[in-house]
Amino acid sequence: MSLLRTQNMTIRFGGVVAVKDLNLRLEKGEIIGLIGPNGAGKTTAFNMVSGVYKPTEGKIFLNEGDITGQKPNNITKLGIARTFQNIRLFKDLTVLDNVIIANHLRLKSNWISSVLRTSNYVSQENEMEERSLDLLEKVGLLDVKDEKAYSLPYGKQRRLEIARALATKPQILLLDEPAAGMNPQESDELMQFVGRIRDEFDLSVLMIEHHMQVVMGICDRIYVLEYGINIAEGTPKEIQSNQKVIDAYLGVE
Repeated sequence: MSLLRTQNMTIRFGGVVAVKDLNLRLEKGEIIGLIGPNGAGKTTAFNMVSGVYKPTEGKIFLNEGDITGQKPNNITKLGIARTFQNIRLFKDLTVLDNVIIANHLRLKSNWISSVLRTSNYVSQENEMEERSLDLLEKVGLLDVKDEKAYSLPYGKQRRLEIARALATKPQILLLDEPAAGMNPQESDELMQFVGRIRDEFDLSVLMIEHHMQVVMGICDRIYVLEYGINIAEGTPKEIQSNQKVIDAYLGVE
């Protein structure tokens, strides 16, 4: 049984088919890459899986339960967290507060409890802070917990965004171009970081990435999209030698 799978997932915007009959599967513990030229439909596929868009046709299954068309907050509660190509942090808040806010998804108290500051709410609030500090230590950001998010170097902002996603206690982490804007050393560190959090948090990872060094270095399997259609699937070695993939990236004479 696949942890996540899509069945003929398709979406149209007017007369344009952005993704057509996409069949993805993600097994427990895997790191899967989703690659392709710009405009291939990669982020659109992410947006359907995470509930931002509802597929025009097809189905999305999590642990064989149909989650097609559910709202993003429900998808997150079910265990799918994501990051974005353009970092989306609360930049004027501290690093710690960014992570604490993400913990509120699992908060069991209601707004009345928060206003009245009941003992149960205060207890949960303290637990959230402790868990957030623990997360920051695990991702190497504990020493900057009191700094404003905007003041962090780019690579640390990426880590903070991932830490915030981890705070929602996901089964699956969707990473949208996590190495974008990074230099080769930062990309290498990112590869090691993603592999470590996969193991430490017992995650499965689906990632969009243009840095082929990252994709080939960390992914178990890779899907290749072109004009919204899956043209290849396989191991990094198989994808590297696939003529359809080479043509998609380099063009056909």
